[in-house]
Amino acid sequence: MTGRTTWWKTGVGLVLTALMLFPVYWMINVSFTRDQDMRKDPPDWFPFHGTVEGYRAVIDQQLPYLGTSLLIGLGTVALTVVLAAPAGYSLAKLRPRGGGALSFVLLIAQMIPGIIMAMGFYAIYLSLGVLNSPVGLVVADSTIAVPFGVLIFTAFMSGIPDELLQAARIDGAGRFRVFWSIVLPVSRNAIVTVSLFAFLWAWSDFIFAGTLDGGGDRRPITLGIYHYIGNNNQQWNAIMATAVVASIPATVLLIVAQRYVAAGVTAGAVKD
Repeated sequence: MTGRTTWWKTGVGLVLTALMLFPVYWMINVSFTRDQDMRKDPPDWFPFHGTVEGYRAVIDQQLPYLGTSLLIGLGTVALTVVLAAPAGYSLAKLRPRGGGALSFVLLIAQMIPGIIMAMGFYAIYLSLGVLNSPVGLVVADSTIAVPFGVLIFTAFMSGIPDELLQAARIDGAGRFRVFWSIVLPVSRNAIVTVSLFAFLWAWSDFIFAGTLDGGGDRRPITLGIYHYIGNNNQQWNAIMATAVVASIPATVLLIVAQRYVAAGVTAGAVKD
């Protein structure tokens, strides 16, 4: 009976997984479909007469946007880690006055709708003259990633034994040296987790990009796809090819970093 139950659960899981992954498969299928086969009824479930014209269009027209998104993503990761790691260490080990209230504020900050923050950034950037700037998008995207990063670092660093830090202080290390030489190396899982989520948020951002960066060749790929659909609403193979290429970095990062993410997210959930 147990074996039948296991196979039943496995079958349901496979069916649900197939349903969730079907849009991804169809996106890849359409990216290789010729224009004249796009409206066939019934459609081709596999591109037997496939074409790579869509991917050539990506190389010719979308590479600058992909480069901009990569720059924004890496910049967001760097800024998020630089701000969130020391803050998490302070809340976890230095225990400053008002630390509990600050953690609550960081939690509340994640509940603010992005469009409200985008409107505030627009007014500030307009007065500063930094609209349509990758630097502006890095700062804006970091406001989403930093609160999450602080909470992850705090949970992870709370599990670092105090005896390890005290031994370093006895050897003459100051607070910065302890943080740099002891805390950061053992916080690798948390760093990878925060970096991954920060990059994914920046890579897939549309609200900040649509509000704060409206034109030019320095637009991120989300805006590149959006405007490409508006200008070429018949070339669906090129549109889907762009979406496929834009999905590759996130997919690769998730596959490579999944074991670090699992350890980083669950850090602090179980206490000895």
